[in-house]
Amino acid sequence: MNQALSGTLARWLTGPRVAGLPAPAALPAPRLSFEFFPPKTEKLEEQLWACIRRLEPLAPRFVSVTYGAGGSTQERTHATVARLVADTSLTPAAHLTCVGATQEEVDAVARRYWEAGVRHIVALRGDPPAGADRYEPHPGGYAQAEDLVRGLRRIGDFEISVGAYPETHPAALSADTDLDFLKRKIDAGATRAITQYFFDADVYLRFLDRCLAAGITVPIVPGIMPVTNFGSVQRFSAMCGASVPGWMGQLFEGLDDDAETRRMVAAVVAAEQVRLLQANGVDEFHFYTLNRPDLTYAIAHILGARPKAG
Repeated sequence: MNQALSGTLARWLTGPRVAGLPAPAALPAPRLSFEFFPPKTEKLEEQLWACIRRLEPLAPRFVSVTYGAGGSTQERTHATVARLVADTSLTPAAHLTCVGATQEEVDAVARRYWEAGVRHIVALRGDPPAGADRYEPHPGGYAQAEDLVRGLRRIGDFEISVGAYPETHPAALSADTDLDFLKRKIDAGATRAITQYFFDADVYLRFLDRCLAAGITVPIVPGIMPVTNFGSVQRFSAMCGASVPGWMGQLFEGLDDDAETRRMVAAVVAAEQVRLLQANGVDEFHFYTLNRPDLTYAIAHILGARPKAG
């Protein structure tokens, strides 16, 4: 099985292509960014920093650090971002949400980031805190991400990324309503959107067409999720509204006890997804690393990314 997959990858890299799609060698290495989550234990902190050091030589455009539901990882997120500024060559982007805090408290967090040298914020409404069935704005807090974007604009000249949902946010009333929310975040001052992960390139391309028709002209960066545990991705996707195509299930079928082959399949699937989007004019991608660097590094290498000299 492993030899067969290796042969498939070799043919994909060097063999004839589908009509209209250029060979990988004809495409430049894409611009990349990576997402990490803050550690909860000392052991996980070691894992995180091993991940950061592994991916740092690829010189991504930025790296983002997530923020737990209800601000539950606020201090760990801040500590990680501050260390990224002080101890690495990377440009960090700190996630910030509206959940569980007043406007004054959120503003104070943003000012701490500014003082630490952070100039990029990923502004999100945020998930409901543990035990809550749905999102409720905090009394005195920012009600939605667009309000948070406006608040950040008053604090400093941040670069501001926001979330986008090619298959519609699960809490949205409709796809058009969801797109209107995105437009309002952009109009409030956001400079880019990063999408929820997806697996079908047509899903993103149709969404991009809808964004352009709505007058959204900022970059809409596709979020890429390399899959190693297909069952977990199926369960999480059902909660966040991302569809999992049937062909992906077939690719991972029978591999529950074969981690090595799963990684090979995951690398081919993610690299092919990026190449197809590149062939359609997309040149920037945001990878959800799950703090596991080797698979992301391998995919980036397939796509032509190389460590920067010096």
